[in-house]
Amino acid sequence: MNPVLQLGGSDGQLISQSLRMCNRHGLIAGATGTGKTVTLQVLAEGFANAGVPVFAADIKGDLSGVAIAASSSPAIDKRLALMPGLDWQPAAVPVVFWDILGDRGHPLRTTISEMGPLLLASLLDLNDNQLAALYSVFAWADQQGLLLLDMKDLQALMDWLLRHPQELTGVGAGISSASIQAIQRRLVILQQQGAERLFGEPALQLADLMQRDLSGRAHIHLLEASKLIQESPRVYASFLLWLLSELHEQLPEQGDADKPRLVLFFDEAHLLFDRTPKALHERIEQVVRLIRSKGVGVFMVTQSPSDVPDAVLAQLGLRIQHALRAYTPKEQKALRAVADGFRSNPAFETREVLTELGVGEALVSVLDEKGRPSVVQRTLMAPPRSRIGVLNETERAALFQASPLAGRYERGIDRESAYEILAQRAEQAAKQAQTEAESKSKAKEESRSNRKSTAGKSVTDGVINTTVRTAVQTLARQIGRELARGLLGSLTGRK
Repeated sequence: MNPVLQLGGSDGQLISQSLRMCNRHGLIAGATGTGKTVTLQVLAEGFANAGVPVFAADIKGDLSGVAIAASSSPAIDKRLALMPGLDWQPAAVPVVFWDILGDRGHPLRTTISEMGPLLLASLLDLNDNQLAALYSVFAWADQQGLLLLDMKDLQALMDWLLRHPQELTGVGAGISSASIQAIQRRLVILQQQGAERLFGEPALQLADLMQRDLSGRAHIHLLEASKLIQESPRVYASFLLWLLSELHEQLPEQGDADKPRLVLFFDEAHLLFDRTPKALHERIEQVVRLIRSKGVGVFMVTQSPSDVPDAVLAQLGLRIQHALRAYTPKEQKALRAVADGFRSNPAFETREVLTELGVGEALVSVLDEKGRPSVVQRTLMAPPRSRIGVLNETERAALFQASPLAGRYERGIDRESAYEILAQRAEQAAKQAQTEAESKSKAKEESRSNRKSTAGKSVTDGVINTTVRTAVQTLARQIGRELARGLLGSLTGRK
């Protein structure tokens, strides 16, 4: 018998989803205060207990309670009485905490090169001309074998190309200095938001998301996102899309398995699509469709299904819809669309029930063994086996210190990359200019402005000559050195 994920009960019958179908993705939707977070917690601990690792954003901090076993209460006993046969025992789940902006978890990093130009353009909110310029900048860096690890690498590269615009001739035509300067200004704004902490090394290793404890339970990886959502929502969205892209590029094909390899929960899913380029929407749709074969399940968590583009929504198999509120004509239209998205149940009117659902109650449609959506069921969601609510600081600190990844990501690494290489080039060019200036020391001294102009031209010519000689000598190695990029523009392999 295939393992299942128990969701709740309906008319005395258990409602469950086959784990084998959970790489067909899913949706958890509903108005504020209807129980979406608790439903997310139930699904996350169910996956972890079945040995499926989970990565989720902790938007309000209350998902952290999954690390502590629940205590019996009258409310839980009452709910369990309505679900005979439900396998329920209080239990904690091993948790790993991550944080991008602060110190409430392991530092979560990637590199500029790994994020790629398309996601970085979305993060910086660039227009089409600036996006084209950024693609050319990345293409030149890839051809030169320059790793862009952190923000100072990208800034150094921009500065270099502003001083040597002819370097871009081979990879992009008509790239204006104004576009590069505009990108630089956006980078400064991003730094002021604290986003430079996202970029650097050691970068996240996907293997660290796949760990299990000695009993076979998988870890739930929680991204501290309360501050991130408020101050840098674009950083949040860009990181999640980068993670999705990395998983697609790095993981091997899994084929037809009994359960997923990993499950991602994207809370506040609308942020993944707000003000993002159309090209990125198309890539997201493509990755969500293809990542299924890698054994990765993606669950979108949002207030209304209309927050997710139709092309992506159509790929979300498991549907858990909590109550919706419909006060305006636009909301009424959205309500009808949600109701029409379910296979109707002759026992009730789906549209009416959507506004009547209580807290912890939902309309649920699962996938059968052939991947077909079931008739919608009005379902009481199962109570979580872990605590509902936020961990106190003492509990959180103790769990963090006992993390299996303790000490692996805390200390940053600054190895040789574009910043250091370009600094060396500038130093070599300066030395060559000094040598040439000394050879002309017997000549009459010209005006300061002419001398600077001559020195500047010498620097440029010297760098061009050096580059040409290097290209001729290492042409074969140059081709192999270019960095390969995947669907979302991120690197397709580790360095």
